[in-house]
Amino acid sequence: MRQFAKPALALVDSMRAAAAEDPPRAIAFGGAPGSNSHQAAMQFAPDALPLPCFSFEDALEAVESGMAGCAMIPIENSQHGRVADIHFLLPESGLFIVAEHFMRITHCLMALGQGPFEAAYSHPQALGQSHKFLSERGIVGLSHADTAGAAAYVAEMGKLDVAAIAPALAADLYGLEIVEREVEDAHDNTTRFVVLAREALDLAALEGAQAMTTFIFEVKNIPAALYKALGCFATNGVNMTKLESYQKGASFAATQFFADIEGAPGEPRVDAALEELAFQTNGVRLLGSYAQARKRG
Repeated sequence: MRQFAKPALALVDSMRAAAAEDPPRAIAFGGAPGSNSHQAAMQFAPDALPLPCFSFEDALEAVESGMAGCAMIPIENSQHGRVADIHFLLPESGLFIVAEHFMRITHCLMALGQGPFEAAYSHPQALGQSHKFLSERGIVGLSHADTAGAAAYVAEMGKLDVAAIAPALAADLYGLEIVEREVEDAHDNTTRFVVLAREALDLAALEGAQAMTTFIFEVKNIPAALYKALGCFATNGVNMTKLESYQKGASFAATQFFADIEGAPGEPRVDAALEELAFQTNGVRLLGSYAQARKRG
């Protein structure tokens, strides 16, 4: 795993050592201690052992290798859309989504001093969620691997004209002053996280629950391909709550889609829709079925 800034290393090493003692209890997340992913993991599973990883990819690898029982990964934000690369990382990881978690996101501007500031480091998602705030103050947003890691980096730099945008907890952990709170541009700013594990959730565990199923599919390169694919759900009365396209490879000939539907395999209407979808497309891959964390619509 890649290296964190020095102010974070002692805490990272301590958490990693604890997780190594009981890997099934460990929940991996991308970012330094104090990041939004760290806090989401602790909200979701308060008794779990947090395992900080430098990147989302490292967090997924920790689960694949058995260093952690599961991983908490942000997938989309209400203000700034999907998290970059996540649509590629999830299918390639071979892991399964077993739960979802929604968390209200609040950012703070923090630094070693009170400014003025020339630049602020943070994860691209946080920078996008605070774009108006930064623009109005003439602060240049600079990308970092994660929010709390940016705070640790600013503490390590020791410069008074550079700040970080991160959760308030990061200021406490890395000795920074909070200059301004709630700097996100929308105050209903919410991120959806998914929990991934090596084994898919037993569908029996979803009996009686409002379930979600996430999957990817590739349409054929023919006229009305997407129309035919979506018709599989319309005709079977299955509600699709998410549909995003992305390209895999450089051919640009066949588009991949990342989708969520209400329901799970084993329900006749869902089984019928997925069977028809397999016929209408080049391929379908289920990424997991899990209980809804909040009602859609």
